[in-house]
Amino acid sequence: MGRHEQREQVFRLLFQVEFHEAGDMPRQMRLFLENNEDISSRKDADYIEARCQAVRELIPEIDRLIDENTVGWETSRMGKVELAVLRLAVYELRFDADIPAGVAIDEAVELAKEYGQDNAGGFVNAILAKIVKLDKAPC
Repeated sequence: MGRHEQREQVFRLLFQVEFHEAGDMPRQMRLFLENNEDISSRKDADYIEARCQAVRELIPEIDRLIDENTVGWETSRMGKVELAVLRLAVYELRFDADIPAGVAIDEAVELAKEYGQDNAGGFVNAILAKIVKLDKAPC
């Protein structure tokens, strides 16, 4: 399984966060990983679980960053697909130095186009571009 496929599985797990209590997520994660035919190796399952957990732990900080870079679109108003995509992409942009910003944004836009509403790709791209610009601004 390549990085793209792993990222898609992490996105699918993060999407579930909005539908389950925090205490139920470990069980949901286990069920997702055990019953997913697309995840064929323990190594992939471990990576997906660890990445999802890392993002989940930072959701308050990630959501604050998203909220600070949108006008009239607080995370509480966003579509659940777009929110899950943005959370994963912001995690990759801010907390994973191994993933280039361009890759994180391109992958997020593709996920948004595939799973989100008609304008989801542009919406996600605009927010992430703003966050990247903020990161590159001189202090």
